[in-house]
Amino acid sequence: MENLKLDFRFGLEAGRLIESVIAGEKPDKLSGLQEKVEEAFQTLTREKGKGHEFLGWLRLPGRLSGEALAPVKEKAEDFRKKSQLLVCIGIGGSYLGTKALVECMTPQLTPFIMGYPRVVFAGHHLCEDYYSELLAVLEHYDYTVCVISKSGTTTEPAIAFRLVREHIEKKYGKEEARNRITVITDKERGALKTLADQEGYTSFVVPDNIGGRYSVLTPVGLFPLALSGIDISELAQGAQDMQELLCTPELDWSRNIAAQYTLFRQYLYKLQGKKVELLANFEPRLLYFGEWWKQLFGESEGKEGKGIFPASANFTTDLHSLGQYIQEGERLFFETVLSMENQNTELAVPFEESDLDKMNFVAGKRVSHVNEKAEEGTCMAHSQQGGVPVLRIRIPRLNEYSLGQLIYFFEFACGLSGYTLGVNPFDQPGVEAYKKNMFKLLGKPGA
Repeated sequence: MENLKLDFRFGLEAGRLIESVIAGEKPDKLSGLQEKVEEAFQTLTREKGKGHEFLGWLRLPGRLSGEALAPVKEKAEDFRKKSQLLVCIGIGGSYLGTKALVECMTPQLTPFIMGYPRVVFAGHHLCEDYYSELLAVLEHYDYTVCVISKSGTTTEPAIAFRLVREHIEKKYGKEEARNRITVITDKERGALKTLADQEGYTSFVVPDNIGGRYSVLTPVGLFPLALSGIDISELAQGAQDMQELLCTPELDWSRNIAAQYTLFRQYLYKLQGKKVELLANFEPRLLYFGEWWKQLFGESEGKEGKGIFPASANFTTDLHSLGQYIQEGERLFFETVLSMENQNTELAVPFEESDLDKMNFVAGKRVSHVNEKAEEGTCMAHSQQGGVPVLRIRIPRLNEYSLGQLIYFFEFACGLSGYTLGVNPFDQPGVEAYKKNMFKLLGKPGA
């Protein structure tokens, strides 16, 4: 199996500096910062820093054996036999990782292709029209439910579960509904755990030492992914191989791509004043991977008045909307491009005698070849003409193994980058502010 690779060719000065570090040099321009990354690496891998009690994800892939995955696979297969739809209820880290991988690994035109089960999501917003539409749809399909919440009291998923639970009990009866609901929650406490024990729902555990945005390789992600038909053993294998590459006793700059990525982005932030990182792709199936990535880095780094703002773009589509700003607007950002090396199918551009659209110059070439040249031309334009540093993350193929690698790569890099920045990458105190205001406005007792 091929591993992810980093391509710094379009990284301008930052790219050249990282390449020299990979070659074993210690550039003067990185003096102090390179050492900070090395210190952060030791802090992370020795589990000694702020938030170390939430580092359960760090060595998790190595524990995802066939035996460990068996109960998840067994229950997922049970649900597959009686589901046309799975309603997956969760928000933030209890939703985004699963959504990202489902979007990557299932047909993009799923609503128009017969094939079950399909995963639909709820509990990630408070849109009344959406829930009315969802409940109407559930009248016409056999479905099962997976609700993910450590406490069971988070507003959005709690309201969604109330609505769906009432519907499923009316549709199937209370006894059969019990066999169609699985909860993923705390091992011992919380409202959802209490309800699961009372009703006899099958339960899987959200580990105490893993925060939501790092939880996609726990049952939080693995159960709904297995039900959707994704090979979670291959996903786990990719993550395990990346763990072996990155989580080592000592930092090897020539091999540790997470450290290279961290040094690249922190140099641009601290020494060149780049405040925004734009995660771009030329593969529409990666759209929601960008959403997962934004939560991972936004919640981990955005505190104490610090942090690179994570944004995303989907090319070539957004080149016809954001492209002008990226090319000639304020130079406050850099780009990280998720670059696909191979497609899973082959499709050539047809030849047309009339050539009215003037596209015969690419006739006979694969569509992916055209896309590759669009990507390369964009990287050249943004960096060489636009002055935007561009890093490419080369992904061999969009499959479970590569996605497992990519997930662990970003998780490790996020922890490393947070410690380099000097913040706790594993808490999120700021997200409570809106909740306090909302509860007060709604008249919650004691708010």
